[in-house]
Amino acid sequence: MEAAVQLSLSLVVLLALVLVVLIRGGHLKWPAAIVAVLFGFFLAGTTVAPQIHDGIDGVASTVSKINP
Repeated sequence: MEAAVQLSLSLVVLLALVLVVLIRGGHLKWPAAIVAVLFGFFLAGTTVAPQIHDGIDGVASTVSKINP
């Protein structure tokens, strides 16, 4: 369970950094960024959230098994 929390936290930080880069680069304006963040919060409270979380865990597990 601890690995899932670390993965979620890492993913949140990564997505936040991408959002900041998009805003600062002019590719995403503040109103659209606020809508994107609110959409994420509302999506997390829906019944689709477990499937999204499982999909992200599956992708992370697959990527971690790839040998360099």
